[in-house]
Amino acid sequence: MFIAEANIRIHYALTDQMGFVYHGHYAQFYEIGRTEAIRTLGYTYKDIESMGIIMPVIETRFKFLLPAKYDDLITVKTILKEIPDNHRIVFYGEIYNQSAQLLNVGEVTMYFMQVEGMKKIPMPKELKDKIEKYFLQ
Repeated sequence: MFIAEANIRIHYALTDQMGFVYHGHYAQFYEIGRTEAIRTLGYTYKDIESMGIIMPVIETRFKFLLPAKYDDLITVKTILKEIPDNHRIVFYGEIYNQSAQLLNVGEVTMYFMQVEGMKKIPMPKELKDKIEKYFLQ
């Protein structure tokens, strides 16, 4: 299993009238988590795009358990529970506050696709090789 973490401080503009993080921002939090997870593997989205590959989001699911609030320091945990199969990759996520309370759980499914022709393609071998190392332990 591969796990990466990213921390985000909740600033005022992310909150709604109730003082809670507006629900629409959670997709951004999970994107930040994925971006940092890929960076942990030695890549960036820019690197992947320079290979002529894009990664569109095809499905999201979020479950709200507790609200994040202004000035909370949240931790976005990004998890790969299985080695991605062919063109599909599922990022599982958990968001915690600074008191280690689980606030949100989610899943984001993406495809690897060629920019030219918009066809689904397998995950780049170099990236798959890096991920597989976490599953050999």
